[in-house]
Amino acid sequence: MHFIPHEDARWKYWEIPSRPFLMFFAESCSKKDWSAPTLELRYTQTKMKQKDLNPVLLLAFHLMVSIYSFFTFIPYYIFTWVLYGSEPDHAIRKKHNPVPGKLVRLLYPGLDTLPKVFEYVAMRFPHRECLGTRELISEEDELQSNGKKFSKVVLGKYHWLSYKEALSAASQFGYGLAALGQKPKHNIAIFCETRAEWMLAALGCFMQNFTLATFYSTLGGPAIAQGLNETEVTHIITSTKLLETRLKPILVKVPKLHCIIIVDNTPTSWPDYPSGISIHNMADVQRLGARPENAICEQIQPITSDIAVIMYTSGSTGDPKGAMISHSNIIAAIIGLAERIPNLSEKDTYIGYLPLAHVLELSAELVCLAHGCRIGYSSPLTLADQSAKIMKGTKGDVTILQPTLMAAVPEIMDRLYKNVMAKVEEMNSVQQTLFTLAYKYKLDQLNKGYSTPLCDKLVFSKIRALLGGRVRVLFSGGAPLSADTQRFMNVCFCCPVGQGYGLTETCGAGTISQVWDYSTGRVGSPLVCCEIKLKDWVEGGYLNIDKPYPRGEILIGGPNVTMGYYKNRGDQSDFFVDESGQRWFCTGDIGEFHEDGCLKIIDRKKDLVKLQIGEYVPLGKVEATLKNCPLVDNICAYAKSDKTYVIAFVVPNQKHLQALADQYGVSGTLEELCKDQVMEELVLKVITEAAVAAQLVSFEIPRKIHLSPDPWTSDKGLVTDAFKLKRRELEMHYRNEIARMYDGE
Repeated sequence: MHFIPHEDARWKYWEIPSRPFLMFFAESCSKKDWSAPTLELRYTQTKMKQKDLNPVLLLAFHLMVSIYSFFTFIPYYIFTWVLYGSEPDHAIRKKHNPVPGKLVRLLYPGLDTLPKVFEYVAMRFPHRECLGTRELISEEDELQSNGKKFSKVVLGKYHWLSYKEALSAASQFGYGLAALGQKPKHNIAIFCETRAEWMLAALGCFMQNFTLATFYSTLGGPAIAQGLNETEVTHIITSTKLLETRLKPILVKVPKLHCIIIVDNTPTSWPDYPSGISIHNMADVQRLGARPENAICEQIQPITSDIAVIMYTSGSTGDPKGAMISHSNIIAAIIGLAERIPNLSEKDTYIGYLPLAHVLELSAELVCLAHGCRIGYSSPLTLADQSAKIMKGTKGDVTILQPTLMAAVPEIMDRLYKNVMAKVEEMNSVQQTLFTLAYKYKLDQLNKGYSTPLCDKLVFSKIRALLGGRVRVLFSGGAPLSADTQRFMNVCFCCPVGQGYGLTETCGAGTISQVWDYSTGRVGSPLVCCEIKLKDWVEGGYLNIDKPYPRGEILIGGPNVTMGYYKNRGDQSDFFVDESGQRWFCTGDIGEFHEDGCLKIIDRKKDLVKLQIGEYVPLGKVEATLKNCPLVDNICAYAKSDKTYVIAFVVPNQKHLQALADQYGVSGTLEELCKDQVMEELVLKVITEAAVAAQLVSFEIPRKIHLSPDPWTSDKGLVTDAFKLKRRELEMHYRNEIARMYDGE
């Protein structure tokens, strides 16, 4: 099975008035029992309790809807007949045609490298805001209830660099690096948090044709040393905090490194550092680059095939590998990703807070810069009003910035989902019932392809304000997004969630769902920069001839497929070139194509374990399903080929675990509850009920679990920065518990 993009597959999205409420209620009231609404957002153990609805309240609700319907009925039909000649149905339009077409490679004619694109955009929008950083007013330690101190910040407004200023700053930084001895086509490392200076440094490197090797800011010492030695860098860009806490202890293990550039304001002298290492502020490097004798130096412009970035994979399935990304790879990915954002323009605002060392964030930000958008920087600890590092009374970054575009990983959206639903469960019966009615109504309308402006304004506006109130497109990537969470984001945050699929090896580009496609569990159709094939995997039982949908390993081909792994680490056979000269990457993921050309990820080769009984267990599917259970903050399913059943390690949600303990009269701290065998059995029972409700087959359901009181963080090396599980590390971490759970099988 082979799907590739075609020009005719592009559709324009029109904003239309909501379909009249009257018609919906006329149909639904005859089919459903609205006297006892139930919000089916989760499995049975978390459904809202059915409550008798006050008939007066029900009458008032229907009366309001009827009045609204009366005044919108005629204008709606006139408007839609003028536009379409008939009533449109966005929900069933074709999303992709399996018709051969030409893959798109250039965003602007003749602009085939990143410096050319950014210089062009800076000339078009010289005075528009480009990169924004929020002012730090004060920082102080706040005493927590457990006696520990936690740093809290008071933040002011955003301060902006215009496109003209950003171009000048990046250019001067690049010339300054050259003056410090950095050579074109040689590697330079960046080991830094997501911030405006990261992007300025990257742009400066691109302009001078320095190859940028990116490293996650959460990496431990040994991993940093290994990466720096492998890339043989002499220069590194970092922050004061990371230099002092991560880099300093391992400098003696990186003999070729001799120049460190600090991106923030720092002291000019650095005692206790090896004598052969020089340390410079970013501002000093820019001043050096601005000197006439340095600024007039000949600049070696990159060509389209030159390597722009060596981006190390997250290491979820083994040691990180450096994917070599050329300028042409990034340009192609930018085109493909941008095509799925309707009306993308310089009027948009993007909030950057995910790791820029991850392909999702880097690609998203470069898409925005290529279209003149502004990017305001944040962090997970200051993102929202309730974020951990925000001082009480201070607004979070999304409230101040009010972005229109945002990217998120499922872990973050799952947290939003659980937090909001916890608030809903605390509502009184009237509030909860109104929320249920509005949710059910809007979900039905979205499935039919219609908007609901009245519900959005009256019911969901406060929830939408949690992300600033202006987000119009939210992209999800990095891991599968559960159907419950996706529906919740679509309904309550009043914006489409574009679920995408891509890898570091494909520059983050593969597929993205259309903004008007509200179906769940799918990742959309191929982007205009690539094509996708399904290859038979006989051993796993996935074939192109399968019914009702063809299935197989996903192969992505196109100009966005990267140039292989640095120094041939990893399995180079994952890359191949076909007879036409096009590069392909074998993803290891298993997918199926639906009739409309949309792809669904159904499995992963490395996550598939064959039990002793001969059945295959898709561990990723089990985890994605059970993470919807409110008792579960995180879960890792585990199985061995010489065993007959699945086990799991579970990080429980403290609030729900305590409620379960209170219900059964079990007392103790979180650590004590996690060690309690009774609690382990109770949690296993709840998880089993959730698995059965989600229709997992019996051999996929964990038979034993271990409760872990400590969350899994990238600092501990148990998950990546994108919150993907590191299975090998988790297996080693819980080896004693694995032996216990399989003992006496």
